[in-house]
Order: sequence, then structure tokens, then C-alpha cells
Amino acid sequence: MSQAIQELFKEVRDCTYCDSTLPMGPRPIVRGGTGARICIIGQAPGIKVHKSGVPWSDQSGKRLRKWLQVDEETFYNENLIAIIPMGFCYPGTMENGADYPPPEECAPLWHATIFDVLNKIEFTLLVGSYAQAYYLRDKRKKSLTETVRAWQEYLPKFCPIPHPSWRTRSWQKNNMWFDEEVLPDLRTRVHNLLR
Repeated sequence: MSQAIQELFKEVRDCTYCDSTLPMGPRPIVRGGTGARICIIGQAPGIKVHKSGVPWSDQSGKRLRKWLQVDEETFYNENLIAIIPMGFCYPGTMENGADYPPPEECAPLWHATIFDVLNKIEFTLLVGSYAQAYYLRDKRKKSLTETVRAWQEYLPKFCPIPHPSWRTRSWQKNNMWFDEEVLPDLRTRVHNLLR
């Protein structure tokens, strides 16, 4: 990891901008290295990730790695894959069991600076509606399903996918095209960039 990335990530990890709104305090989670050509932009860390300090170290992460067909060693190799969430800290959990949306301050505060340093990124997975709204803006469709269905419109820079939480299981069953069309292409692109 370059000195510039180390210094920047230290600054990110020391961030306390949203301290007063976070139920468990700040613990910004971000990863990436100079050689990374793939970036995963998700929502915000869940409580398990907040405790471990390792992004996607939960059931959603297992499903995401299965979708991509990459092992943990590859997934966590910072010179291969950067992991930059929309919100860097755990935002808390609502009464229905879902996490609150990622804090809106994080991406405008940090993303542009991070991507100036991680300048070899060629392909970015936009995981979930928050990342898609921020990066696709008016090119996003009326729903997450329609946006993911239009995945080819955003290539080769972006690929929108749903969040791989347990809630997505029924969505996947009702949208078989995701498994049949999107995932095979996604895996090919990811594996080609990992070589």
C-alpha cells in the first residue's frame, strides 16, 4: 500500500464527523490498494462488521463472494479489490431489524479524494440502492429491480446489483434473469480484472 493511501485511510479511519449520530460511535471501515482495479461500493457496515472491523465479514459478505465466485483471500486482497462503502460507520438498527441508511455525509466528504488515490479502478459494483442513487443519479431507473435489469447500460464502468442480504433471496427467486444473465457476466468481468 502506498504512503498516500496509508495516510488518507488513516485520516478516514480517524474521522469523527458523525460521532453524535452513531449509536456505537465511529469506526470507519475502508479498504483498498494501489493495484486495485475493482471496487465494491456497498451501504454501510452492519453491527457484525462494526465489531470485527472487517468489511463484508457477515452472511451478506458470504453471499456476495458466492455471487462473484471469489474466495476470502482474493476478496480481501487490497491490491485487487477496494471496498468503499457509502457510509463508513455502523448507522444503527431500526425496529424492523434493518439498518438505518448510511450517513449522507460520508460519500461527499471522502469518495472523490479516495478515488483520486485509487486511480486504477476500472470496474465498480454498486451494491444496493444507495450506491446506485449516488453514482448513477438521473440514469438510475424507477426501482432497484429496473436499475439492475438495465445493468448493461452502465457497463463497463459500473454494475448495479442488489444488496446480498437474506432479504434478497425472495427477490432472486422472482428475478431469475439475475442469476442467468447478470451473475455470469459479472463473474467474467471480475475474474478478468483479477488476473
